[in-house]
Amino acid sequence: MKIKTDSRKIEKGDTFIAIRNVNRDGHDYILDAIDRGAKKIICEKGQYDVETVVVADTRKYLEEYLYNTYYNDISKMKLIGVTGTNGKTTTCFLIYQMLNDLGYKTAYIGTIGFYYSNVKRELNNTTPDIDLLYEMLIEAYENNCKYIVMEVSSHALALERIYGLKYDAVAFTNLTRDHLDFHKTMEEYKKAKMKLFSLTRNEKIAVINGDDENYESFINKDNHNIIISNKHGDVLINHMNFTNLGTDFSFSYNKELYHNHINMVGRYNIYNYLTSLMILNGLGININKILDLNEKLSPPPGRMEMIKYGTNSIFVDYAHTPDAMENVLKTALEFRKGKIITIIGCGGDRDRTKRPIMGHIAEEYSNLAIYTNDNPRCEDPNNIMKDILEGVKKDNHLVIFNRKDAIIKGIDLLEENDILLILGKGHEDYQIIGKEKIHFSDKEIVLENIKERMVVNE
Repeated sequence: MKIKTDSRKIEKGDTFIAIRNVNRDGHDYILDAIDRGAKKIICEKGQYDVETVVVADTRKYLEEYLYNTYYNDISKMKLIGVTGTNGKTTTCFLIYQMLNDLGYKTAYIGTIGFYYSNVKRELNNTTPDIDLLYEMLIEAYENNCKYIVMEVSSHALALERIYGLKYDAVAFTNLTRDHLDFHKTMEEYKKAKMKLFSLTRNEKIAVINGDDENYESFINKDNHNIIISNKHGDVLINHMNFTNLGTDFSFSYNKELYHNHINMVGRYNIYNYLTSLMILNGLGININKILDLNEKLSPPPGRMEMIKYGTNSIFVDYAHTPDAMENVLKTALEFRKGKIITIIGCGGDRDRTKRPIMGHIAEEYSNLAIYTNDNPRCEDPNNIMKDILEGVKKDNHLVIFNRKDAIIKGIDLLEENDILLILGKGHEDYQIIGKEKIHFSDKEIVLENIKERMVVNE
């Protein structure tokens, strides 16, 4: 793509378009873009030594340009979009695996990166800004992908990062408290997510979690709506049985009863799995063909990722909202034999209102909660911890600001058949302290520490 919004990516002959974002103004980087070889500038003000086009709104110009130039090719692929507070990554990653295993070359765009074939690239946002998003869609098309499955965040919907895109299938996982620093109210948060369900085409498949209290808001009469529920709807969840190694359940659909096992833990993963299955079935793939893939399927990195330590189970999970935390802890309660130790923190420069709620959930469902840092960014960790502890009423907790020390302490306290939950960062391999991004992986810390203990005990 020859039109770029990041001056650092400019190559000789490219066009630079100056976009105003929340954190920066692209006009400040025009001279840098010219120095790097930009032959054309699109801006809202000024004249420069290269061809200059002044427009009223550069973002709107970019949206129209990308749509008019590239959407014809993009529309030849099947687009699948999943929105919701929790479950987007797992649902999309399952769809990505299923389609590829069935022989349909598929790309994934979301929280854990941009994936297709052997390509795996990290992303800064769940749904990238429009120029990068279109660039990835075209790359997938040029590499013969037939399907694109992508997480669609509320930010992306509110800021029109997916401008022009239409989806063959969409899904709603759930709506719980998050991102109120951006949306301000739950109603505005919901309205942003609802936009996805008006952006459908062709089969217009819409799979909806009917057990979320907001589900009716996502039913659009123009879509082919499929409701998943354990009480009502099109797909009825029946028997459920949980262990630390997987989940057995049955469900009925179109008067057929299906018995199923998945290698993932948790009640919520039944919904994630069934959402994936019903999207594929809605797009014409036989249910039994999908069920045959179950042994091959795995959760995405950092989603209830289990590490065995003697008789104990250590789980690394991305849960960083009250609802996600509660789901993970309730899941652990369903198969625990010993005690539950939970390590959790809250990110800095983000929604403060959820912090005391998360502090309370950790103490309520755990035998011991360890509160620690989680990407404090430019906020004082003491202030973050103060917010968390406002919701804490019991004395079954420790405060250990250093996250590595907190993880090691959690492992120290494990006895027989205990569960250690390390929540908040999941697949992330960094900590953001101030404006510095340093390497840090919960999973690596656990594996290194366990290995050291084994050497000492030999």
